[in-house]
Amino acid sequence: MADKQDEKKVTPRSQDFAAWYNEVIARAELADYSPVRGCIVFRPDGFAIWEALRDELDRRIKRTGARNAYFPLFIPQSFLQKEAQHVEGFAPEVAVVTHGGGKELEEPLIVRPTSETIINHMFAQWIHSHRDLPLMINQWCNVVRWEMRTRPFLRTAEFLWQEGHTAHATRTEAEEEALTMLEVYRGFVEDYLAVPLVSGRKSAAERFPGAEETYAIESLMADGRALQCGTSHYLGQNFARAFEIRFLDEHNQLQHPHQTSWGVSTRLLGAIIMTHGDDQGLRLPPAVAPWQAAVVPIWRKDEERQAVLGAARAVREVLERAAVRVKLDDREGLTPGFKFNDWEMRGVPVRIEIGPRDVAAGSAMLARRDQLGKQGKAPASLDAIATHVSKLLDEIQKSLYAQARDAMRANTRQFDDYARLRAQMEGEGGGGMADVYWCGSAACEIRVREETRATCRAIPLGQNGAPGRCIVCGQAAKERAFFAKAY
Repeated sequence: MADKQDEKKVTPRSQDFAAWYNEVIARAELADYSPVRGCIVFRPDGFAIWEALRDELDRRIKRTGARNAYFPLFIPQSFLQKEAQHVEGFAPEVAVVTHGGGKELEEPLIVRPTSETIINHMFAQWIHSHRDLPLMINQWCNVVRWEMRTRPFLRTAEFLWQEGHTAHATRTEAEEEALTMLEVYRGFVEDYLAVPLVSGRKSAAERFPGAEETYAIESLMADGRALQCGTSHYLGQNFARAFEIRFLDEHNQLQHPHQTSWGVSTRLLGAIIMTHGDDQGLRLPPAVAPWQAAVVPIWRKDEERQAVLGAARAVREVLERAAVRVKLDDREGLTPGFKFNDWEMRGVPVRIEIGPRDVAAGSAMLARRDQLGKQGKAPASLDAIATHVSKLLDEIQKSLYAQARDAMRANTRQFDDYARLRAQMEGEGGGGMADVYWCGSAACEIRVREETRATCRAIPLGQNGAPGRCIVCGQAAKERAFFAKAY
């Protein structure tokens, strides 16, 4: 039994964060490696997290007016070449199909790295009049980008995502849509995944290929590195011109629509793991946890077994009726200690322990995953167990966000001296988030990237324009920006 418990231990985060991350994914049974390099297999618990966040985000997307559709996996190579910036941005990552049915294809097919081109080809068939606008489409699908250095959930050759694509009559409407989706993503990730964010527009160097403006939500992981959690792009009329999308406006004049695209991916699972996890494994926000509660019956003597199991089953039934996702751990041959460690590794928010004394007292012991040790344990009456657990789940959701927010704030610093910024980024750990004045020049951005490996993560919106000095060149600067090393 001791050997099985040892198997559940993981490398401490402070010792090797990358090893800790990979071990948690494996031992919490979220994913496994595919025979194809750079691809992963989602195990049921990992896919359940994706389903939970997918379903909630899908509801929020639909409330904006977008509708779901599905477009082909294969895209004619000529389509990708129609928009110069787009093809340049994705050329190194595309997978190309040259043969099918035992024959060489007349035109090679691209396995979609993103769907702007195929969707805009169809938009050209569907959009003819201003009455056809706005056209707002979303799809949930897989995409392929031939990454050289991969890491589960964060960067894989194939991954799952949603991508929205909209067309509007005016620039103002399109820009409003891009910002609306940025706010949808922000609210969803912070409220539902309990992951704190900074948001804003990207620098020109970090823009999506073919976009006029890219907006992003960014978070800071526990190792001090930033993770881009979602993007929303104002595409202007670039793709409309390339794919000859035109409509007759209210004055009977032909116009190109203004467009947006936006998306989040399974890297959100990586954000959940790296934001909330600890040295015992996962800590899952109740909103997305496959099992929100695990009931662990405890007995030593055979004569205690029936009463304890009966009480545990009754608790499960009560919680199921209260819409709590609950698992009764009645596995044989495993000690309670092993089960406790196992559920901690898997990140279940609430563990419910029931033994003979608990049954006699009409109570159970509740252990919350966000607080280890005695401070995280409290007895609860079996008669009101559903009320206790539901309240606790709400508290844990808020607690995980507060803990992550406080950690992010503690690791975000303002700098006005470039030497101090360099020293911070060269020190141990990821370096955290640097809040600095930046003049906006590409030269200064390149220097920061080359000398510190930090990149511009976001330029916050709605700044008051208070004057400052660029941290790199010392010239006048009107905006602050967040720089960090990133995944």
